[in-house]
Amino acid sequence: MDKMMDSPWFLRITALLLAFLLFFSVQGENNDNNNSADTGTIDEVIEDVGLEVFYDNTNLVVSGVPETVDLHISGPPSRVQTTRQLQDFSLFVDLRDLPLGEHRVQVQTENLSEQLTARVNPAFLNVTIEERITQEFRIDPEMNERLVAEGFVIDSMTANPETVSITGAQSVIDAISFVKASVSREEEVSESFTTEARVRVLANDLSKLDNVVIVPEAVEVEVEIEEYSQEVPVSLEQTGTPQAGVTIDSLKVSNDTVRVYGPRNAVDQLEELTVEVDTGAISPTDTVMEIELEAPAGTRSVAPGEVTVEAGITVDETARLSEEAPLIPAPVSDAAPDD
Repeated sequence: MDKMMDSPWFLRITALLLAFLLFFSVQGENNDNNNSADTGTIDEVIEDVGLEVFYDNTNLVVSGVPETVDLHISGPPSRVQTTRQLQDFSLFVDLRDLPLGEHRVQVQTENLSEQLTARVNPAFLNVTIEERITQEFRIDPEMNERLVAEGFVIDSMTANPETVSITGAQSVIDAISFVKASVSREEEVSESFTTEARVRVLANDLSKLDNVVIVPEAVEVEVEIEEYSQEVPVSLEQTGTPQAGVTIDSLKVSNDTVRVYGPRNAVDQLEELTVEVDTGAISPTDTVMEIELEAPAGTRSVAPGEVTVEAGITVDETARLSEEAPLIPAPVSDAAPDD
């Protein structure tokens, strides 16, 4: 026995048998791994898959349906990878046979391989089906006053057209409180202009209402800009000395108020506009005066530019004649003085 084990041929044959045993052992393990890979499963998540909705979109409005959902799939690796790459399936909810109101519906799948196990997230949706209505609303143009240059203000804003048609669910239409056309500018403005503005639909709390169709979506807005101004009362102040025999009983001005234009800080300080009336220029034959108005300090102009002042007078003819009569010198006597 010892001689056999010491034989070189015995050692060679033993090594060969061990090599064969090792080879078949590794080959079997590889085959087991391959079979496991072919028959195993993997999980994948396909995010943001578009969701189709079937309903009568001519007469109805649906809310509560997201634009996309996530699809979880599980199955053979080759099938999962093919499905992920091609995405030749569809996800949908069918609302065509449901009445108006609130419903809980399941998201359905179509054209998915039977080898796959699928789960949609979310799987169920709470939807509301409402009647689609159209109503006309008046547009309220708006513009931030901080866009207007110093010393100028917005006089008026007009939208063209003045109204828009808004289509949406009954609940959304009922929630509309404001329809705005907001004007924006890149720099301060000091003159009138016309621009295009998009229409926005707002609720009572000024939150934007979506899921509505606005026709037209944008309108032309005409913005009238004018210089800042304020009306102030006119106060008459008599100056000068009336002519002899003329008594000023009253003064009446053609305008009780005038409009003063200029920077806000200067105009707002005015309480009245004082107009000086030179009473010395009033005569029995001329009791009406045209007085040109000057803009107060810090302001730019006054409208109207002049006012008419009419004086009520009393005339003392005796005083006038006395004032107007020339001085007559006393006669000189030619008689000689008594001795």
